[in-house]
Amino acid sequence: MQIPPSVIKMERIIPKDMPKLQSPFVRKQIDGVYVVTPEIEEGYEWVFGDENVKAIEKIHGTNVSIIVEGGAITSMWNRTARIPFFNKGKDYISRGILNSFQRGYCDLPDGQWFGELVGPKINGNPYNLKEPLWIPFKTYCANKLAYKSWGKYPKTYEAISEWFKNLLPLFCMITQNTGYDTVKDSFVEGVVFTHPDGRMAKLRRDMFDWYEGKRH
Repeated sequence: MQIPPSVIKMERIIPKDMPKLQSPFVRKQIDGVYVVTPEIEEGYEWVFGDENVKAIEKIHGTNVSIIVEGGAITSMWNRTARIPFFNKGKDYISRGILNSFQRGYCDLPDGQWFGELVGPKINGNPYNLKEPLWIPFKTYCANKLAYKSWGKYPKTYEAISEWFKNLLPLFCMITQNTGYDTVKDSFVEGVVFTHPDGRMAKLRRDMFDWYEGKRH
């Protein structure tokens, strides 16, 4: 006897926290500043030796994930804290998800999807957005914010350091709908390295000793 879909119990998705990403270079305190060194962190050789690795612009927002069940968004999470859909004082989170939904960014299979919430009231709004927006990592970022220049130059510390000095602000270029010449001074935080098997690492521009400005 076939059970009608309407009476099949859907298995609930248990939310997880986004794993903390580490630098692929060893970091040390030098002259009072915590910076990366040319030494590769043990276990992160894959970043520089695997041709399947992608270098994706790191979005500077706040970590928010959504749970999609039965094709609908059933909950929102900041790390492991559930965010109410109606949240006085923090309604910009719900608005950011809604804006993303209206753009089609939330057309995702069932599961937990991590992303960055950016815009007004979030980290000083470095992208100068007028409205909050949730950016899913595995779809939007992986497809639109991957640097094609990664891997075209030697993957040495010196070459990567120089490459980081001139990172294109891909997200700004898309959201401002303009060319590089007019956004060359726009904000770009760094890069997230991803491997097809799920491994990830990160490098921010402020991790290098040449960086001038406020550090994390």
